[in-house]
Amino acid sequence: MRVRFWKRTKTDRPPASTLVPPEGVALTLPIAGVGVRFSAQLIDIILTAIAATCLVILLALINLTTPQTLMAIAALLFFLIRVPYYVLAELAWNGQTLGKRLMKIKVVSHDGGPLTARALVLRNLMKEAEIFLPGTLLLTLDSATPLASLAAFAWVAMSLMIPLFNRYRRRLGDMMAGTHVIHLPVPVLLRDLASETVATGTTRKKFVFLSHQLDHYGAFELQTLETLLRGQNTPSGAEAAHQRNATLEAIVEKIRKKIGYAAPVPPVDRMPFLQAFYNAQREHLEQRQLFGDKRENKHYAQSGEEK
Repeated sequence: MRVRFWKRTKTDRPPASTLVPPEGVALTLPIAGVGVRFSAQLIDIILTAIAATCLVILLALINLTTPQTLMAIAALLFFLIRVPYYVLAELAWNGQTLGKRLMKIKVVSHDGGPLTARALVLRNLMKEAEIFLPGTLLLTLDSATPLASLAAFAWVAMSLMIPLFNRYRRRLGDMMAGTHVIHLPVPVLLRDLASETVATGTTRKKFVFLSHQLDHYGAFELQTLETLLRGQNTPSGAEAAHQRNATLEAIVEKIRKKIGYAAPVPPVDRMPFLQAFYNAQREHLEQRQLFGDKRENKHYAQSGEEK
């Protein structure tokens, strides 16, 4: 699913974290700040530096390098490890490196489309031009070349300040590649309807369903019923409440006729009846699935015969 950013004007702009997909439902994906991105970057630098250091030590132990060339070889190995690491990690983990995974952030396409290899390669090569190469130059220069040192420092400072002055906190590499970095959405688990107290105690004993009654429905109908039960807690006005009661009555009567439940269900017991039926149906389907009988919907018997 492609997601595009909200079309904005100077007078009416949504928050930077607001996206609007083609379906028109706004999504909120918090933009990762400079601090958390710096922390992720620092973790990745430490990891790649450790790998380069281990290789340098190995080369020194087997006498493949000399003290005079040690720093140059170390810088080269750091570069050869760093660039593939960023690109391959973000390709393999869908926009995340180890540092980003630990900080729970990721790279996404600015227009909501899929991340491409070209975009990831471009943003990470630009990181070399923005930070690492000028930084390396800054560390290797001395007081004999003050202008070169000052130019390198100014370039690094400018690159670090650019994200502070745009609403999506994008650096130059992100602008060229069409990407930006977001916080990972925090998953919210809905309550388990089977654990609701309404279906325990006297209510469970009041409504008892036999196996042949539970054989009429499958997982699709169970999910539909679960959606209905979750929606009953939504506040509503008098007219909506009347409509909801009429819907509950129709559903309860339909289930009663379908499964052959003879006893009438008073209006006050409609929700407990549905909750008890949901629990019993769920438990029944889970037990059947343990024996390899996966019932997708109420037409499972017909589909099985056709096969």
